[in-house]
Amino acid sequence: MRNLTLKQFKTVQAISSHGKIVSAAKVLGLSPPAVTIQLRQVEEEFQLALFDRTSDGMRPTAAGLAFVETAQAIEERLRLLEDKMDAIKGVRIGSLRLGVVSTAKYFAPRLMAGFMKEHPDIDMRLAIGNRAETIDSLKNHDIDIALMGRPAREVPVRASVFGDHPLVIIAPPDHPLASVREISKERIAEEHFLIREPGSGTRISLEIFLSDVPGRIDDLGVEMGSNETIKQAVMAGLGIAFISAHTIAAETEAGRLVILDVVGMPIRRQWFSVMRSDHAISPAMATFHDFLMRKGAMYLPLFGKLYPHEGPNIGGRAS
Repeated sequence: MRNLTLKQFKTVQAISSHGKIVSAAKVLGLSPPAVTIQLRQVEEEFQLALFDRTSDGMRPTAAGLAFVETAQAIEERLRLLEDKMDAIKGVRIGSLRLGVVSTAKYFAPRLMAGFMKEHPDIDMRLAIGNRAETIDSLKNHDIDIALMGRPAREVPVRASVFGDHPLVIIAPPDHPLASVREISKERIAEEHFLIREPGSGTRISLEIFLSDVPGRIDDLGVEMGSNETIKQAVMAGLGIAFISAHTIAAETEAGRLVILDVVGMPIRRQWFSVMRSDHAISPAMATFHDFLMRKGAMYLPLFGKLYPHEGPNIGGRAS
């Protein structure tokens, strides 16, 4: 393996990402034959095929996946080295790639602005995706830190709580239950729900909440691809929704949505800062993590009436 070069690692990464020799060559600025030679040299080094050649393109074998994972780790370490060298030269403290689940996009820009105001020398980039996409980004070393409602289990991580994450049930203002107090779980379960895709944090929490209502989660509701679509559908009267309270601040203040007073609501969850436990912590990552622990909760939308003044930490009742 001493004969392997960084160029070969980048070549295999490019083939894996783009699926074709021609596409990888274009990205790398090489000719397709040059890319083929690089790949052949690596395969000869290991005496293993790194890709299956199919009609749909190049698909990584088990050996190929292992090689790409190592290539990603090397790229990560090189970026960390660059940050350290820049810090020594006094150019900048470093860079940070922040990934957030779509629910967090409602506060992430303000949080970023607050952080960058304190640390203008850190180059920061934001990636927004659903839970599965954000976890994939962690897996692939595409982001340094993720903000999400539940820490990923698919990859080794260290997770830290930085704020409260209340989940509520919303309806249009003219809904028959809008003025009803202490709505029972059985009564709210009769309503037509608009829900997120399987695997999303809010959907899993709704399934848990309704799990003791016989047969209810077998037909949970109509799936919609984003919180924005769900909010618009609720305002149009197509149903009610279980959603993060942090996504509806503007609509509730404007009177376009109301939070229903359901017994056992809001569900109190938490926001986590998540990073790979096998990821080398850069100075920029450490600085951002410290900022989150000290000030992260300040940037979350406030819902002072959501929780009673007294009660358990895991739930409550809207007032």
